[in-house]
Amino acid sequence: MSSSPRPSVFTIPPHRAFADALAAGLIARFGGTKTGLAQGLILVPNNRAARAITDAFVRRSDGGLLLPRLVPVGDPELDERIGGALEPLGEESEIPPAVEPTERLFLLARLVQQHMPGDIDAAEALRLAEDLARTLDQLLIEEVEPSRLRDFAADLPDLSLHWQRSLERLGIILDRWPALLKERGRIDLTDRRNRLLDALSSRWRRKAPAGFVVAAGINTTAPAVARLLGVVARLDEGMVVLPALDTAMPEEEWRSLGPHDPDPVTQRRRPSIETHPQFHLKLLLDRMGVGCAEVERWRWGGGRDAPAVRSRAIANAMAPAFYTSKWQGLKPAERRLTGVRALELADPAEEAQAIAIALREALEEPGRTAALVTPDRGLARRVSAHLRRWGIEADDSAGRPLSEMPPGTLLLGIAAAAAEQFAPVPLLALLKHPLVMKGEGRLDWLEGARTLDLALRGPRPPAGLDGVTEYLSDWSGRDADLRKRAKPWWQQVVPLLRPLERAFGAERPTLARLTAALRETASALSGDEAWAGPAGRAAADLLAAAEPASASGPGRVQAGNFPPLLEQLMRQVAVRPPYGQHPRIFIWGLLEARLQSADLMILAGLNEGIWPALPTPDPWLAPRIRHELGLPSLERRIGLSAHDLASALGGRQVLVTRARRDARSPAIASRFWLRLEAMTGGLTRSPHHKRWARALDKPADHCPSTRPAPSPPASERPRKISVTEVDRLKADPFAFYARKMLRLSALDAIDADPSPAWRGTAVHGVLEQWMKHDDCDPARLRARAEALLAESSAHPLMRALWQPRLLEAIDWIAEEVAKNKAEGRLPLKAEAYGKCRLAGVELYGIADRIDRAADESLVILDYKTGTPPGPKAVAEGYSMQLGLLGLIAENGGFEDVEGIPACFEYWSLAKKNGKLGYVASPVGGKHGIEAADFTTIAARNFIAAAEAWLTGEEPFTAKLHPEYAPYGDYDQLMRLDEWYGREDAGA
Repeated sequence: MSSSPRPSVFTIPPHRAFADALAAGLIARFGGTKTGLAQGLILVPNNRAARAITDAFVRRSDGGLLLPRLVPVGDPELDERIGGALEPLGEESEIPPAVEPTERLFLLARLVQQHMPGDIDAAEALRLAEDLARTLDQLLIEEVEPSRLRDFAADLPDLSLHWQRSLERLGIILDRWPALLKERGRIDLTDRRNRLLDALSSRWRRKAPAGFVVAAGINTTAPAVARLLGVVARLDEGMVVLPALDTAMPEEEWRSLGPHDPDPVTQRRRPSIETHPQFHLKLLLDRMGVGCAEVERWRWGGGRDAPAVRSRAIANAMAPAFYTSKWQGLKPAERRLTGVRALELADPAEEAQAIAIALREALEEPGRTAALVTPDRGLARRVSAHLRRWGIEADDSAGRPLSEMPPGTLLLGIAAAAAEQFAPVPLLALLKHPLVMKGEGRLDWLEGARTLDLALRGPRPPAGLDGVTEYLSDWSGRDADLRKRAKPWWQQVVPLLRPLERAFGAERPTLARLTAALRETASALSGDEAWAGPAGRAAADLLAAAEPASASGPGRVQAGNFPPLLEQLMRQVAVRPPYGQHPRIFIWGLLEARLQSADLMILAGLNEGIWPALPTPDPWLAPRIRHELGLPSLERRIGLSAHDLASALGGRQVLVTRARRDARSPAIASRFWLRLEAMTGGLTRSPHHKRWARALDKPADHCPSTRPAPSPPASERPRKISVTEVDRLKADPFAFYARKMLRLSALDAIDADPSPAWRGTAVHGVLEQWMKHDDCDPARLRARAEALLAESSAHPLMRALWQPRLLEAIDWIAEEVAKNKAEGRLPLKAEAYGKCRLAGVELYGIADRIDRAADESLVILDYKTGTPPGPKAVAEGYSMQLGLLGLIAENGGFEDVEGIPACFEYWSLAKKNGKLGYVASPVGGKHGIEAADFTTIAARNFIAAAEAWLTGEEPFTAKLHPEYAPYGDYDQLMRLDEWYGREDAGA
């Protein structure tokens, strides 16, 4: 091999745009002839870097260029890329193909399920398999033999029992793994890449390629990559160009980074400073056999560079912690970060708004580019949403997870509906999904779905498709009309979902069957829409890979855990739109930002846990074992994110941002932010972006709504009112107006727990049937209640939880009725409807029960499942329901009921003095009114209210007496928060 006596290793400092500087240097060196560049090969870390370098060449091509071949060393199809760039590799390229990622994950999940203690489900096995795959990849990358794991069980007897068992299971799995791959004629992708790179290294050692070879921007420390870079650096026409290596770092600081030699006595290694941004570059140079002093600075600039002093200040800011004392003696030029501004916001919402404004401001200058760099995907999505107000669709290179795209949410909705046995909430979410029945029939489909929505309001119906059908077939109760209307449409939906129900309801479901049912149901509900566009194709590819691979996956599957399993797979798939993004506004993650630059770099999310992110725990290998094996520590990523920040700080103009709190609590500033603040004495602030962010959505003038008081003409006001509506009319006239005149009623929640009103209806039904058919026989009341609750229409939650309490209260009612009968008081009528005309208004109501007392007077009785109103409310003119029912009785308003009401009672089924059930009266007592005066006072109160609001023209003022208006059904309609309390404050 023809090799250079001195390795050709260069570095491009942070203050220079890497891709532009690289392109400028290569053009200057090899672009003398038209085909000079085309004869070369550039090895880059990934496809994004290849695009960035290609763009840089294009920017500098005045009359056109024939570009060199760019090969990403991290590309899964590395052999094809190398084979296309060079001559075929020959015998050494006959390497088995790599196992497909999805198949690999499922195979590992099956091994995990077989060897983990307990009966773990497929979803948990898959989660552990992902961690296992990362650990296995790290062992392969670092070329650590799995057999070494067994030595640690004996060498580390003080290892905790948990880690010993984990190590034992890992050893068993890794022993079986090669055999599984061999059966399939496959190897791990990481192993395959190592072999390809070693084959290429061997070939170039024997015979150098014809043109120049440049390894640009590669900073991975994998031994196979380091060996290849070592070969490239020693070729006559080869060179390695590293990003942001600090060649001016003092020798003492450089050595302190590690790795360190073992202690001669204990043979233990001192921990390296893996959180430092230069550590991985030092490790790479060590593995290449190159000293830091042998690295030269790249001579060419890219024309988009920051001042050179910036690189020195960045290096000083990132000094190892032990050496930060030198900050006190630095010259101003060595600590100054001119062109770097800081922005500290109140919360992530304000941070996103300010960043969007800064990006929008950059577009005011023609040709200027701007990029947001952040590892916080939530913040990136917020910024994207803010940019759309100006019609800007940012080029978000990280894309969005498939689980958040419409095809992904459709698949998850199908899985969730089936896993929850078609409970109302997931069922309706599925049926209303925007991709379901998209097209000409969409409006008719939505009409049916909305009718079903109204019919399913309230407590949950029985489980399954047949349970919903049975529920819609019950045409009793107030929702009978809605159920009648919904049932024909629902019967058209059931055949589309029946195969899905069978798959999820199988006694032993399999992943293959569940995945197939998911695919078939998606096609049945949405046709080709589920598989259209970039997201649809990604969903189709995922299922196409998962369905055959699931046969090799975990054996034990619970249908209820299939949705989280599916979401876990989808989160790993990023969907990027192929076109339509703004050409000058970019959003990059940390990986995507490497080797790229823009005129304005916004580095956002500088809080601990975000930048840097918290280390991801390894559930398979203890930190001590990782250290002994020579694997990267869990903190290595902090050093990589520090290097990403240092590189991005070299932009021409930089804005760094953080929020003082996150969605839950105050946030801790990133260690990198604190370093920059401490070294510079405080970064230059950018106050106008914060001011603009706060002013953008702030109206010029606040005009809160006033208390509504509609006043329709008396002729249009209702002339009929229920006794239960009188309190609402007096306490909150606007609520009465909205309910009776606007005909707006609050909808029950979907899948709601049985409310007190719903339970009260059930109790009233029991007592009504008991009185009408059992002649109020106390001995038959409990049997009647049990029979009613046993019916299929009764809610399962009520039967299981509320039935014992109800039956206890029913027994109390039976005892009270028996006691009353013994005293000569007999039930006269139940659920009696009555009405009378008073003050030009028809007053009507239903008495739960009317008894005939021994003295022939009437007893007006009302059942309550909660606490009944007391005499104080009655004395203040409210809770007159029983008095108004007595007034109707005095006027002969109840059919076949004659007499004068002399007693008014609430029979409450609530608990008092440790027992369920007690009798209370709204009259009498120390501060109450006499029973004989109750109907007279009720009449006087009702006439005053009717003459004011029903036959008069008194405005329906909102919350006139809020203490007696506890329900908030119409608070939003009346815009309560805008005026409540302000009027009193203004007065």
